[in-house]
Amino acid sequence: MAIDVYLNFNGNCREAVEFYEQVFGTQKTIFMTFGETPPNPDYPLPEEAKNLVMHTRLNISGSNVMFSDVFPGMPFIQGNNVSLSLVSKNEDEVKSAFNQLKVGGKVVMELQETFWSKCYGSLTDKFGIEWQFNYDNGEMAM
Repeated sequence: MAIDVYLNFNGNCREAVEFYEQVFGTQKTIFMTFGETPPNPDYPLPEEAKNLVMHTRLNISGSNVMFSDVFPGMPFIQGNNVSLSLVSKNEDEVKSAFNQLKVGGKVVMELQETFWSKCYGSLTDKFGIEWQFNYDNGEMAM
């Protein structure tokens, strides 16, 4: 199990990641944009979202730091754009932590299957800390 930092940006994620690549001398990263996600007819993708970064990560001195642009229309507050991401190869561990941390908090997305994970969800705990939960069975591309 790992706890990774997840940073959100307001449309300038690619610029920030390319800057951090230079600063920390990391390998070039692979960017997944919102436009590259499988289409969902119930939720059409706005044109302004297509080139925004949905997900990428850098390994900085042995720590994974993940990055994303916020989706258009979602709130962005500079300084509060950090969440913790629990990534585990043990699905029961993901479910247990999610179910304990949601008590007294607010669930943003119930644990569910997504195109990148069999079990993903997010919440804000009772102390106001944003969490993401991701089961990684070793098949994740990023």
